[in-house]
Amino acid sequence: MTRIAVLDADKCKTKKCDQLCIRFCPMVRSHVEAIRIEGSKAVISEMLCSGCGICVKKCPFEAISIVNLPDELDKDCSNRFGENTFKLFRLPTPSPGAVLGLLGQNGIGKTTTLKVLSGEIKPNLGNHENPPEWSEIIQYYRGSTLQDYFQRISENRLKVAHKPQYVDKIPKAVSGKVGELLEKVDERKLLRQLADALELAKVWDRPLDVLSGGELQRVAVAAALSREADVYLFDEPSSYLDVKQRLQVAKAIRSLKNQGKTIIVAEHDLAIIDYLSDQICVFYGSPGVYGVVSHVHGVRTGINIYLQGYIPDENIRFRKEAIVFHEKPPAASAVAGEALLKWGQMSKTFAGFKLVTQAGEIRRGEIIGILGPNGIGKTTFVKMLAGLEEADDKQKLGELTVSYKPQYIAADYEGTVQELLISVAKENFTSSWYKTEILQPLKINALLDRKVIELSGGELQKVAIAACLSRKADLFLLDEPSAYLDVEERLNMARTIRRVVEAHSVTAFVVEHDVVTQDFIADRLMVFSGEPGVKGEADSPTTLRKGMNLFLKGMEVTFRRDSATRRPRVNKEGSKMDTFQKQIGEYYYTRLKQK
Repeated sequence: MTRIAVLDADKCKTKKCDQLCIRFCPMVRSHVEAIRIEGSKAVISEMLCSGCGICVKKCPFEAISIVNLPDELDKDCSNRFGENTFKLFRLPTPSPGAVLGLLGQNGIGKTTTLKVLSGEIKPNLGNHENPPEWSEIIQYYRGSTLQDYFQRISENRLKVAHKPQYVDKIPKAVSGKVGELLEKVDERKLLRQLADALELAKVWDRPLDVLSGGELQRVAVAAALSREADVYLFDEPSSYLDVKQRLQVAKAIRSLKNQGKTIIVAEHDLAIIDYLSDQICVFYGSPGVYGVVSHVHGVRTGINIYLQGYIPDENIRFRKEAIVFHEKPPAASAVAGEALLKWGQMSKTFAGFKLVTQAGEIRRGEIIGILGPNGIGKTTFVKMLAGLEEADDKQKLGELTVSYKPQYIAADYEGTVQELLISVAKENFTSSWYKTEILQPLKINALLDRKVIELSGGELQKVAIAACLSRKADLFLLDEPSAYLDVEERLNMARTIRRVVEAHSVTAFVVEHDVVTQDFIADRLMVFSGEPGVKGEADSPTTLRKGMNLFLKGMEVTFRRDSATRRPRVNKEGSKMDTFQKQIGEYYYTRLKQK
């Protein structure tokens, strides 16, 4: 067996724990130094460790992870950053003229893989103490596509364009106006076509630091596509984008295939990675501990493998239970509940923009999903419900207690995650219900001792959701809660919101662009339409089926159900299924049984 011992240096506090890992280690008690202290951190010898797992259970800060893997996997190690750190096994095989999708949990090695393939990280094949030279790396990958790939990287003959994951950090590194910056990187002389395809005209003369997350995302994608390169790497290109913009970005990325470029995309939106990719590599393992890259599969097969948690060609089960989707819209259990909130027709006018929402109501135990393009007034409506914005007629929405998770989260809290959650949850923080229904599903336990300002985008999102659901409230408002979350985290988030709403007989509005997540969580839908940035109109809440059809008809997009997993799949524009569904007016829930 190959043993992996990983120590989270941020959590390891040897001066506060009485060094329980050393005191209870059977090997240390047998005078074998399997664990030692260097500086103020513990160091675990994988060669001497017996793999008993006692130190894992004894560590009060949950800083230690020990995993036993088959010996055959060890020869496939592609990179490790240092002793007792994350280990990546294998690499995807890039293919010119095809889009390769990377699918897996956060912290499983997708971003590390993109950095290796971009040349930013030189793969050390697991030997972090004496990293191999390029000649050794090329020899290691002999006979595979990666041999030539790394040969060209080592000789600086491979040009790579890389769109990073966290686009909100771009203004801190680059300053200037959008148009000027894009013109500097317009090596393919296609900037005007890209600007039209990605609708960048409205932000052309704006500085980067005033752009929204969705605008920054489209600018970052346009910058990557403008460069003349052999390989194009995109890390989560759909974050902050609405459905129409996600498909526009997907089409723009796929257009690179016509030039025979190599394209690799890491993405969590199942519908978009399905639409975008020709092939899929599934990443599995233990987040933060190790990640394994599967062999290349066809796009439908690869996504279904990920959902089912089993890789047949490797005989590996990496998840106990499959992720299951409803074939039809789930019956809304809350329909019979009493109305908790009613509102009349409302309007809100800003300089150059006006929102008009129709009258409606929401019942106890019910979740209403909000769908619509960016810049159409969804966040404004939520802020009116939260009392942060006032309607033109100063309409009062009752004396409800509201808990609000905003779209953009600022990590400006100085304390730890635990201190933050205790401050909002009060005495509920110690209850067993709180731990099993909020902390465990969102996997917050491992973050409790971390400082909020040190969290990654996905970690910060989960903490913000937990904080929102921790408050005693009649109405929960969550604006884009799936941003930076992986597929499993999105569905866990949806289940957690559902349980809190039903357990306390309260209600929630969820603004969400991921159609798969919205389908999973919503009882009814509010659809926003109009002209982004100019005027917005919101219909009254309607059924899931009617709402999805109304929304997707406006987007001119149709979805079908996968015959094996029942997950929603985007139809290719102009395909037989797309044409047929538009003719019968069923843009989402087809009445036909797929064979």
